Amino acid sequence: MIVQDTPTASARPLAEAAPPPQPPSRAARKRRRAWDEVPRWQIYLPLGVYLVFTLVPFYWILLFALRPSGSTSLVPWPMTTEHFEKVWTERSFATFFENSLLIGLATLVMTTVVALAGGYALARFDFRIKKGFMLALLCSQFVPGALLLVPLFQIFANLSMINSLGSVIIAETVFQLPLSMILISGFIKNVPYSLEEAAWVDGCSRFTAFRIVVLPLLRPGLVAVGSFAFVHSWNHFLFALMFLSSQEKQTIPVGLNTLMGADSVDLGALAAGGVIAALPVVIVFAFIQKWLVTGFSAGAVKG
Repeated sequence: MIVQDTPTASARPLAEAAPPPQPPSRAARKRRRAWDEVPRWQIYLPLGVYLVFTLVPFYWILLFALRPSGSTSLVPWPMTTEHFEKVWTERSFATFFENSLLIGLATLVMTTVVALAGGYALARFDFRIKKGFMLALLCSQFVPGALLLVPLFQIFANLSMINSLGSVIIAETVFQLPLSMILISGFIKNVPYSLEEAAWVDGCSRFTAFRIVVLPLLRPGLVAVGSFAFVHSWNHFLFALMFLSSQEKQTIPVGLNTLMGADSVDLGALAAGGVIAALPVVIVFAFIQKWLVTGFSAGAVKG
């Protein structure tokens, strides 16, 4: 007997089984036609005004930082680096830069590690006070940092940590943790739980499954949270002013404040200090802007 194979539904080509693509709806075609009919000047003019409004202050800072003292020219020519040399050597901005960089990197690492553990717990475990804890994290964002100065100063004084970079690092980490935990929990919820379960079936422990499966998928979120923590600690003025008393422990924002005297202000030195303070942040965002947008948009989908 000769048995003939009959074609089954599973053996049919996918092209035959898939439904034909639907044409765009009438409303979608209308919106697209309305967008195409918008004059380009109505788009470029507001963007150009916004660009000028944004770039003029930066040009003004560069103008004062690069032109010689006493010059009133609107073009920084001939250029000079005397203001940068003055703030870097005479005003101890080299030390301030090193301290700010150390605080920013330490805050980045501590915030990311602690928020990663807390965000995983919020995303993967259910416990009785979970909703109340999330509400407390959200409400903590309405508390200004100035209200934390007195209790934190009392704690650091009892621990003999006043005038120590560690006090600023701990304070910055505590201030950044609530928002970082909320964001990372949203990133982890976007990772399918079935991926971890499959790793467990293959013999991985929970930590190994998290390290191999989940952690690589969280890279955009970790970049977003870490960069946010670094930039905030780099620019924060209040904690460094209150917890650090000696000049060799001060940071860039406090150093900028020392350039403004009671009777006069050295605009050239202040502008050069502002350029030094802004340059690392600009470089960081120039390299991670793609990761930053992807990370924040991924964390906003679920939460």
